[in-house]
Amino acid sequence: MLKDDFYTVTSINMESNVIAATLTINGTHKIFEGHFPGKPVVPGVCMMQMVKEIAAMALGRDLQLIKADELKFLQVIDPLENKEIKMQVQYNEVSEQVVNVSASLVKESLACFKFKGSFHARHQQ
Repeated sequence: MLKDDFYTVTSINMESNVIAATLTINGTHKIFEGHFPGKPVVPGVCMMQMVKEIAAMALGRDLQLIKADELKFLQVIDPLENKEIKMQVQYNEVSEQVVNVSASLVKESLACFKFKGSFHARHQQ
């Protein structure tokens, strides 16, 4: 889990199957010592994990990735220059156990990451 360590949630709103969140990246996180020394870049796998965690938190369910139809890494996120990013997640609960998600991460007005895929959902215990 990256929440509250790699990033924090500044704000989150849910309305009509859309989650809008503002996230603050921890530019001093240990991961940036290796990715990359002197020029930190948010790893793509962390972007994907943030989408999963925000969707799971908002839905109150545990999510596990089933299928990634589309993963697009469009812009680098430098946590020293762009500490705050916006996330938008649109979701559709196909069944009790499957949630389709379309998400994006945006810095200033530039899309950095786009995702479309499906998660297996189960109620948190």
